[in-house]
Amino acid sequence: MARPPVYDEALRVRLLDAAAEIIDRKGPARLSLRDAAQAAGTSTSAVYALFGGKAELVTAVIEHGFTSFGRAQAMAEPEGLRALGVAYRSWALHNPALYRLMFGGAMLTVADCSPDPATTQESMMPLVRALVKGGLATEADSPRAALAIWAQVHGAVSLEFAGVAGADAPWDAVYDSVLDTIERGFRPA
Repeated sequence: MARPPVYDEALRVRLLDAAAEIIDRKGPARLSLRDAAQAAGTSTSAVYALFGGKAELVTAVIEHGFTSFGRAQAMAEPEGLRALGVAYRSWALHNPALYRLMFGGAMLTVADCSPDPATTQESMMPLVRALVKGGLATEADSPRAALAIWAQVHGAVSLEFAGVAGADAPWDAVYDSVLDTIERGFRPA
C-alpha cells in the first residue's frame, strides 16, 4: 500500500504566503485553492491535507500573520514603547498582504473563518506588558491603553497604505510625530 504524501512546514508556509498574496490582489471571496496550490508549487491535495479547505486556509493565513506580527512585537518589547511602534510599522511595510488581510475585514467575508482569539490577542501582549513594566499604565488599565495606542499606530499605517496623502507624503516624519504624541500621552506616573 502506498504511503500518503507528507507535507512539510516549508510547504505550509509557501501556501500561507501564496494565499495571502492572492487574497490581497483578488479578495478573500476570489481565493481559489487551485490558484494557491499552483502559486506554492503543489497540488490542491496538499491544501486539503494541511488545512482542510478554504475557510481553514484563510483562518490559518490570518493566524500566521498575527503570529509573525506578535514575534516582531516581542522582539521590540525590551526596548520599550517607541520601539514597539517602530516595529509595528516596519512589520506592516514588510508584510503588506498579511497586514491588509488581518485588518481589512477578510475574517468577516469568509464563512467559518474564525481565528483563535488567543492568537490574535497574544500579538498585543508585548505592548500591554511594556506599558505596565514602564509604569505607563496599571495592570487594570493596560488593555485599554494598549488599544488606544494600537489604534493610533494602526491609523497612521492604514492611511499610509491607502495613499490618502499622495505618494510624496513624508510618512517617516508623520509616523515619528504619531509616536511622539503617544510618548507624550503615556509618561510614567
